[in-house]
Amino acid sequence: MSDAAFPDIVELNVGGVFYTTALNTLTKDPNCLLSQMFGGEGSTKLIKDSKGKYFIDRDGVLFRYILDFLRNQKLVLPENFHEKDRLRNEAEYFTLPEMVKTITATYLSGRLSPVQQHKAILSTNYNSIHSTTSEGRSSGYITLGYRGTFAFGRDGLADVKFRKLSRIIVCGRVSLCREVFKDTLNESRDPDRGCSDRYTSRFFLKHSFLEQAFDMLQEEGFRLVGTCGSGTNNAGEVKPGMDTEEAKWQHYNEFVYERK
Repeated sequence: MSDAAFPDIVELNVGGVFYTTALNTLTKDPNCLLSQMFGGEGSTKLIKDSKGKYFIDRDGVLFRYILDFLRNQKLVLPENFHEKDRLRNEAEYFTLPEMVKTITATYLSGRLSPVQQHKAILSTNYNSIHSTTSEGRSSGYITLGYRGTFAFGRDGLADVKFRKLSRIIVCGRVSLCREVFKDTLNESRDPDRGCSDRYTSRFFLKHSFLEQAFDMLQEEGFRLVGTCGSGTNNAGEVKPGMDTEEAKWQHYNEFVYERK
C-alpha cells in the first residue's frame, strides 16, 4: 500500500473520537507507527467505521497530543495534567521515542529547582533498589474494605440470602493496585488518574466477590497481615428499599495485605 491509497485529508476515528488531519502529518515521522499505517510498503491494513473514517483502537482523547507532537515536534501539556503515564504508553505504542523522553522528563521538571530534581532522582533510584521483593517485584501494602449487610427474604431468617455488599474499596500505591487487580480495577472515582507513583483510597473493584480479590492478591505474592471489622446492629433509620432486618446487620470490614 502506498500514500496514493489515502486522500490528502484523512478522517480518523480513534477510540470513538473523530479527527481530521493531513496525510503529511501522519507520515511525517518515518519511524512512527502511523507512518507505517498510512504510507510505505509495510502499511498496516486499516479498517473503517460505519461513516467511512479510518478506525484506530486507541485512547481517543490522548491522541490529540500524538498529532500535536507530529505537527510541531514538541509536546505542550495543560497545567495539572494527570495522565502522563497513559500518554507515555500511547507514545510508546505509536513508536515516538522522542515524545517518550519528553514525557519522562516532565516528571522531574516543571517547578522543581535543579537541587530538588537531583534529590528526586536519588529518591527514585533508592526506592527502586530498596522497595523490591526477592523476586524483583515491588513491596508494599494494599487495603481492601467493604460495607455490607445480610439480605433477608419475606420469611426472615428462614429465607436468608447470606452476604450482601455493593462495593469493594481498594487503597494503596497506585502501581501496586494496577499490578494486582488489572482490568477488574475501577479508577473512575479517582481525581488524579494517570500517575502511578502515588497513593490513593479512591479505587474500587468492578465486581463484588471478596474471594476473587483475595485470590488475585495471593497470586501476586501478598499475604494477609491484619483485619478489623465493626457492626452497627442498630435498626435506626432505614434507607428506602432496605429491609429492617438488613439494616440491623450492617457492618464494615477491612483487610490489610502485604508483599515483602
